[in-house]
Amino acid sequence: MKYLSLALFAFLLAGCSSGPRIDHSYTASGQSSRVQYIVLHYTSADLPRSLELLTKEEVSAHYLINAVPPTIYQLVDENRRAWHAGVSEWQGRTWLNGTTIGIELINQGYFDTPKGRYWQPYAQAQIDALIVLLKDIMARHQLPPGSIIGHSDIAPQRKVDPGPLFPWKQLADAGLMPWPNAQVVARQQAVFSVALPSVEWFQQQLAEQGYEVPTSGVLDEATRNVIRAFQMKYRQALYDGQPDAETAALLLEVNRLAKH
Repeated sequence: MKYLSLALFAFLLAGCSSGPRIDHSYTASGQSSRVQYIVLHYTSADLPRSLELLTKEEVSAHYLINAVPPTIYQLVDENRRAWHAGVSEWQGRTWLNGTTIGIELINQGYFDTPKGRYWQPYAQAQIDALIVLLKDIMARHQLPPGSIIGHSDIAPQRKVDPGPLFPWKQLADAGLMPWPNAQVVARQQAVFSVALPSVEWFQQQLAEQGYEVPTSGVLDEATRNVIRAFQMKYRQALYDGQPDAETAALLLEVNRLAKH
């Protein structure tokens, strides 16, 4: 009897340790990926330092892409939350760590010198590897074009990465995001050159794009930072944060594309 009791106890213990028995024979059709966006960053550090920061500290990312050679490291499973976005907002969603995939690119970012700010360019092989990865992620999570955003888009008051040298147009050429038609922008720019919209109009258009932006109608520093983030993506030759005719035309066109 003693041995029988011990055997029964061992059986029950084994059953408890294996967890509940779950029937997986049914799958709900009403579901989708938790991933809404892909956020791009630069590391501001070399590969050894970046790996140390992203694997041994509280900050993390799902992927890290080296420049030379263009190796793709997966550091966090896509089904788990990585700590890459921080305080963030896009299209009304906040604290985006839970709904995004974060990709870090090995790039030093910028250096301030006596002659001005120097930005490190991206290696083409690194961008090629990124595009392959982005296509794979977007296909698996069924993300629409335009789901790729920069850290500066979701946190424009404190972040500038991936910076004004990141080749967003290459992502557009690869079918990963819409891109404003140059002729349409030029025609609309001519109109706005005659009568520039108000600051409130710029704020409304930026909010429609997805940015967290003041709605005061005042050209304050926070609004300039958001304009600068938009310009670093769509007008990289000049990102001074000033509301001008070309920026207005680009905003109008980008928002038009987002609706189609």
